Amino acid sequence: MNSLPIGTPRPRRLRTTASMRRLVAETRLHPANLVLPMFVKEGLSEPKPIASMPGVVQHTLASLADAIGDATHAGVGGVMLFGIPAHRDATGTAGDAPDGILQQALTVARETVDKAATGLTRPVVMTDTCLDEFTDHGHCGVLTADGRVDNDATLERYASMAVAQARAGAEVVGPSGMMDGQVGAIRAALDEAGFTDTAILAYAVKYASALFGPFREAVDSTLKGDRRTYQMDPANGREGLREVDLDLAEGADMVMVKPAGSYLDVLAAVADRSDVPVAAYQVSGEYAMVEAAAANGWIDRKAAVLETVLGIRRAGADIVLTYWATEIAHWIN
Repeated sequence: MNSLPIGTPRPRRLRTTASMRRLVAETRLHPANLVLPMFVKEGLSEPKPIASMPGVVQHTLASLADAIGDATHAGVGGVMLFGIPAHRDATGTAGDAPDGILQQALTVARETVDKAATGLTRPVVMTDTCLDEFTDHGHCGVLTADGRVDNDATLERYASMAVAQARAGAEVVGPSGMMDGQVGAIRAALDEAGFTDTAILAYAVKYASALFGPFREAVDSTLKGDRRTYQMDPANGREGLREVDLDLAEGADMVMVKPAGSYLDVLAAVADRSDVPVAAYQVSGEYAMVEAAAANGWIDRKAAVLETVLGIRRAGADIVLTYWATEIAHWIN
């Protein structure tokens, strides 16, 4: 016997079966929306596991090619490369050296996707454009004599790095250092060097987050202290919208919110505001927490992975950078 009056709305009708739920789903995951961050380290003879990020490794150039080939066949939309040099110095000269590890990795990546993508849509080759992996002090910029990050001197280094990366094959450069004016400086340098088609993914809203912890291991970080004078205060949301406006005015082709999961409100606001594609980075700490909980049997790993990434897409991300990109793509396929 029905206890509700005839004609009462029953939203549960659209949840009755898996087929029905799939039909009316408002947000969907597709491999093309996913970007795989990857680390490549100079001097390795074999891939090196990252203890705090189970399943993620520091690649050799050979293993990088293999992993990019797998991502290509899975249909992943892009790969984002981070380089770890054998030698670091105060200004991160390995970051823009023609034979630097990141430039070598970019060349390998372009060759791999072009070869592996025969008959397939290949991933876009993207790269992090920042100094923290390349400096001996671990900061994202050049330091003054008293140890502060020099914003304008850093812009010169970013511009040089972006050109070197574009020359090595990067289709998208990703300035992540949160320096004032970084997008404009890079755009001018790329255009002047003839790389007018190289796109900029601006890390427009990047917070000084505790969730970056495992990433420090992934890039063998030498940082002492913190980055709170240039990365954003987690307490602030409106400030992030100002940063987005500035990056758009400087010529950003895409904008990023990082981290993703703890800042879905900011992500949604950016998506409402932006007239270019919006990316969000599911960072190392977000990855590590799910993996640790799943390893202890506390959560369903696959369900949790898909739910977290779906939540980022639902909040407004057109593109999600996630260390599960290839695995999710295989699940979808």
